[in-house]
Amino acid sequence: MSQALDYLIQARPEAMQPYFAFLKAAGRHLDPKTRALISLISKVHAQTERGFRQYLTRALRSGASADEVLDALLMAFPMLGLTRVVWAVDQLLALDLPEFRLVQLGHVPDWHALLPLAELPPSGTRRLQADGRAVFVHRADGDCMVYDAHCPHQSTDIPELAIDGDRLSCPRHGWTFDLRSGQCVAKGSRPLRALACREQDGMLWAFW
Repeated sequence: MSQALDYLIQARPEAMQPYFAFLKAAGRHLDPKTRALISLISKVHAQTERGFRQYLTRALRSGASADEVLDALLMAFPMLGLTRVVWAVDQLLALDLPEFRLVQLGHVPDWHALLPLAELPPSGTRRLQADGRAVFVHRADGDCMVYDAHCPHQSTDIPELAIDGDRLSCPRHGWTFDLRSGQCVAKGSRPLRALACREQDGMLWAFW
């Protein structure tokens, strides 16, 4: 939420609180994915980068695929116009999310080999690239956890320098995560996206 909205809520709560209650009630019959996609389109219309990132993350977390996001943008073309659709695609390209790359559109989830288990220390965290996706691999007590390297807040690509022991901090807004569980422990409220993983034939695999 912007500083201006924060200010208005505090300065005129009698006006702003009913407004937000109306927005919530207006979409009560919509499923979370549809609500998020409609909100995403509203942010494209206003061309607010922060809001776009927020609701793109929310739409993906609610189960929307990259193809569904693109379809929503194109279906809204008569209202948005070419300039705003191109602006939205520029935002997607800047985020460099794996699912929006041309080779990944229509992708059927599958298992991907990450690295030999022998290359992992008994404990600690590594950031690596595998088949076009950046992930964090955390190992402790012989067990492995694999997380998508994008922050669940606004899809910021978190670098390896953000690792501090069992903690991971997003450089954009300071969301901090416990790598043992993926839970957010400071600034934010949503966990890292955990990917299913397995060990097979001396390799660590992840599913996406």
